[in-house]
Amino acid sequence: MTELHTLARASNTPPGRADDDTDRPASKTQESSGLITRLGRWWERERRLTPAELKPLYTARLTDVGANRAAKQWCLQYGAADGKDRRAMLTQLVETGATLDPRADQGLLLLRRLNMQAAGLQFMVELRADMLRWRNQVAGLTVLERELETLLSNWFDVGMLELKPITWDSPASLLEKLIQYEAVHEIRSWDELKHRVADNRRCYAFFHPRMSDVPLIFVEVAFAHQMADNVQVLLDPQTPAESLNKARWAIFYSISNTQPGLRGISFGNFLLKRVVDELLREMPRLKSFATLSPIPGFTDWLKKQDNQTLQALLHNRTETETRTDNQAGARWVAKLRKAAVGAAPELVQNAGLRLAAHYLTTMKNGRPIDPVARFHLENGARMERVNWAADRSAKGLEQSCALMVNYLYDLDELDQNLVQLTAGKPSLGRNLKRLLP
Repeated sequence: MTELHTLARASNTPPGRADDDTDRPASKTQESSGLITRLGRWWERERRLTPAELKPLYTARLTDVGANRAAKQWCLQYGAADGKDRRAMLTQLVETGATLDPRADQGLLLLRRLNMQAAGLQFMVELRADMLRWRNQVAGLTVLERELETLLSNWFDVGMLELKPITWDSPASLLEKLIQYEAVHEIRSWDELKHRVADNRRCYAFFHPRMSDVPLIFVEVAFAHQMADNVQVLLDPQTPAESLNKARWAIFYSISNTQPGLRGISFGNFLLKRVVDELLREMPRLKSFATLSPIPGFTDWLKKQDNQTLQALLHNRTETETRTDNQAGARWVAKLRKAAVGAAPELVQNAGLRLAAHYLTTMKNGRPIDPVARFHLENGARMERVNWAADRSAKGLEQSCALMVNYLYDLDELDQNLVQLTAGKPSLGRNLKRLLP
C-alpha cells in the first residue's frame, strides 16, 4: 500500500515541480501509470466485499453483471483463504442474508450464483463441508447449509453418476485416492492395495461428470461360499483366493464416502444396486449379497450405560445391586475387549452379542442411532447377524470391542424392509432376533 500511495502522489504532482511529467520520459510516465493500474486491480481483488456489495448476491438477477463479478471475487478469495478467514467470510455472508426481509428463497439464489462463478462443482462441495464444520458456531449458518444440501441433492442426482471399476491397472492417481479416502479399513501399503483390487476382488467408484477425477464413493467387494464373519480373513493378502466359479456370496466389506460436503446426500442404495447388477452380469452364479460392517458407535454407547440398565438388557437376575453405578458400562467395554483378543467365556461372548444387538436396534427420532446401521437399513437392507471378534484391529477394538455386523441385501425385499423401518421396526434376521427379548 505504501508503494501504491507513493505512486498515486507522484501521478498527481502539480505542474512546475521537478518531477513534473513534462520533465520525465514518456516511458517512465507510462510505466508508473501501468503499475498504478495493476496495483489498483490487485487491491480491488484482495479487498473484502462489504455487506452492501454482498447484498446483490442474494437479490440481483442471475444475469446481473455486477453481482456476478462480485460473486466471482468472493469465490476466488474464499478458495485462497485459510480456515479462520473462511469462517469470517461465511459469517459475513450469513449476516448479510439475515438483513433481508423477507429472505424467502434468496439463499438459493445466492448459492446458484456462486455455483455459476466458482471454478467447479468441487468448490460447492467444499463450501458445504465448511458449513457443516461451523454450523453450530455461526448463527444462522444452518439455514444456508440446508439450502445448499437441497441444491447438491439435485446436482448429484443418481442418474448423472457413472460407475467405474477400479483395478490394479487404473491410473496411479486414482489408486492413491483409494488409499487416501479408505475410511473403514486402512490401506497401509501398496501390497495391501493390490490385494484389494486383485482379479478375485472387485472395487467400484461413483463419479460425477463435473468432478470426473474425484471418486465420490468407493465400494470394495470380496467373494465367498458363505456369509463372511471375520474381516481380518478378508483383508489378509495371505488368505487363499476364493474361486470365482464357486463363489455364491458377494461381501461388501468397505464402503467409503470421500466427500464430507456430501454428507446426508444419499446415493448409496443406488450405488449398491448398480454394483449388484454389474456383479450379476459378470458372475450370474452369485446368489446372495451382504456386508461385513463396523459398529462405530457401540463402545461410546456402552460406556454410558449404568449397572441397572445393563442388568435389564442382559436379564441378569443374579445381581441384586440396586445402586446406580455409572462405571458399569466402561467395565463391560474393558471385559469385552479383553475377551475378544483371548479365550472368550461363552457367557461374556453372548452378553457382548446381546448388548450389540440392543444398540444396533435402538432408534432415535425414527432412525437407528448407529450411523452405519442407519445407512444400510435406510437403503433397504436387513440386519442379519452380529459377529464376535470379527475385527481385532486397534480400530475395531476401540469402536466396537471387535464386533461386526452383516447386513443382507435381498433385492426382492428392499422396499418392504424400508416400509418396516418407517414403522419403527427394522428388519432383522433370525440370528439377531434370538438376541433380543
